[in-house]
Amino acid sequence: MDKNQTRLLLAEDDRNLGNILKNYLEVKGFATTLCTNGQEATDAFARKEFDFCILDIMMPVKDGFTAAMEIRAANKQVPILFLTAKSLQDDKLKGFEIGADDYITKPFSMEELLLRIHAILRRTDETVKSASAANVYKIGNYTFDYNRQTLISQNKEQKLTSKEAGLLKLLCTHANVVLDRHTALKEIWNDDSYFNARSMDVYIVKLRKYLKDDSRVELLNVHGVGFKLVMNN
Repeated sequence: MDKNQTRLLLAEDDRNLGNILKNYLEVKGFATTLCTNGQEATDAFARKEFDFCILDIMMPVKDGFTAAMEIRAANKQVPILFLTAKSLQDDKLKGFEIGADDYITKPFSMEELLLRIHAILRRTDETVKSASAANVYKIGNYTFDYNRQTLISQNKEQKLTSKEAGLLKLLCTHANVVLDRHTALKEIWNDDSYFNARSMDVYIVKLRKYLKDDSRVELLNVHGVGFKLVMNN
């Protein structure tokens, strides 16, 4: 399978419609797994990673609403689109309450389904990009990517541990103001014990070393209070 293909979980108990949808979606470039009831769908989702879910509501063994709730419990982000023969407003509201991204009522055209899938994927991609961008910080000449746990300067990349990355992110969000020691300990270590406080001091020394090549950046100890990441323009 092409690693760039969108992995799509399709749950539809009408085998004829399910096969037609599967063939159409595969022609359009989606790696599609077809299930014929809600239980098969949740089992498949537990076994494999999927980028998108299309769930019929009226299915045997386990209906689409129940399957969607289980999928949402396991993954908050994966897009879900409901297929239904019903057009009742209450059903639509229930679907959106569960966390559906969209809803399409049978009968529908293949083109409309494809347009809805692409629209949802575009929205999802923008959300992911925004979240990713929100976790990238400029620190003088450095670029700190919290998600990748890297600190980059002049083509030099420093990999950070989870604790280092978490502490540096906290300092970045408090840039040019004092970060209270107890706040940092509770946030990163979940405990402000003496041992953890000494451990944090060691991490501060490491971060200061990583940032030493830019004289405009200072990581200061504020005696008896905490730390201050200073970025001078």
